[in-house]
Amino acid sequence: MGTQSVDEYCREIETYLCRKNDGHLIRVVGPSFDLVSAWAERGLPLKVAFRGIDRYFERYYAKGQRRRPVRIDFCEADVLDVFDEWRRALGLTAAADPGLSTPDAPRSTPRSSLPSHLERAVLRLTQARAGGSLGAAFDGVIDRVARELDTARADARGVRGEARQALLKRLIALDAELLEQAKATLDEPTRASLARDAEEELAGFRAAMAPEAFARAREAAIDRLIRERFGLPTISIS
Repeated sequence: MGTQSVDEYCREIETYLCRKNDGHLIRVVGPSFDLVSAWAERGLPLKVAFRGIDRYFERYYAKGQRRRPVRIDFCEADVLDVFDEWRRALGLTAAADPGLSTPDAPRSTPRSSLPSHLERAVLRLTQARAGGSLGAAFDGVIDRVARELDTARADARGVRGEARQALLKRLIALDAELLEQAKATLDEPTRASLARDAEEELAGFRAAMAPEAFARAREAAIDRLIRERFGLPTISIS
């Protein structure tokens, strides 16, 4: 939790939910307060919770005209799914999560197929370029990476064994190249700001982590924040 109290955390969630509900106030009290308090106690970062709430609203809007304001309880599954995705991306284990007491407590999400993953990666790259978040310095590397991903997508459905492992290693290399290109465009104040944001996200886990594990998670958190800043996809796949 860092320096933020549970009450402050709940009020932040309530304020965000109010904005998502077009100003309609849905109080986080009673069972809803207990629910959100549990997120705070587990160290679930506010920004991660916000992304889970966003995910629920995206699906809600896709159903057509809204009928009623959304309570925070409706967003729980999406918030926990995004939290699991965040933990896996940062390499956080159950032992580092103060809210997990049993091995089967983490939720699981379906693993996408390699062709589908590559298709989404190409789409995200295209959207990032069109959105203007990437400067001209990215053009060359994006063109080359997109071509490689398109070729891989065409071949991935039938790739097996050593050929598949070689492709997965290539995706890791392409992922690292995109991240390095993004990092090279950041000035020192921005780097420092991202590092502070990463440490704030991990505040609820730091006490339970060995220094080496925290350092790895911190770097992974910074990388994730850089992806968000530039709209970059995760090209590698586990």
